[in-house]
Amino acid sequence: MLRKSVVLAVLIAMAGLAGLPAAALGADGTVRARILLQSVLVAGLRHHDAKSVWQDLQIGDRVDLVREAGNSHDGNAVRLDWNGVVLGYLPQSENRFVARQLDRGSSLEAKIVAIGKYRNHRRKLMIEIFTAIPGDHR
Repeated sequence: MLRKSVVLAVLIAMAGLAGLPAAALGADGTVRARILLQSVLVAGLRHHDAKSVWQDLQIGDRVDLVREAGNSHDGNAVRLDWNGVVLGYLPQSENRFVARQLDRGSSLEAKIVAIGKYRNHRRKLMIEIFTAIPGDHR
């Protein structure tokens, strides 16, 4: 069985080679199609600034993926920022593929898809990470 990261890398490559029908483009020529790469709960919310902006976060908000290759705790660290505020990180167990794609210069997008609290009142934030399908689609 192929590893998840290999399968995702193949999907990205195939999307770029195959192209999209014109219907996948907006009227201004922008790409509307994206591939979902990962859905993940953000790690470290209580250790960073998420609490200070919690009431302002909205489902659908963009989250910036910031690669921290020099992070002393995790060589694959990917920090998650919202409007310049550090929310947390991708979990160490699930960050390798995204880190590799960012290192390769891939354009990845992330957005908030769920905001909530556990029964013990700890905050939880789920994001989805996408890549736009590249290429000339005319």
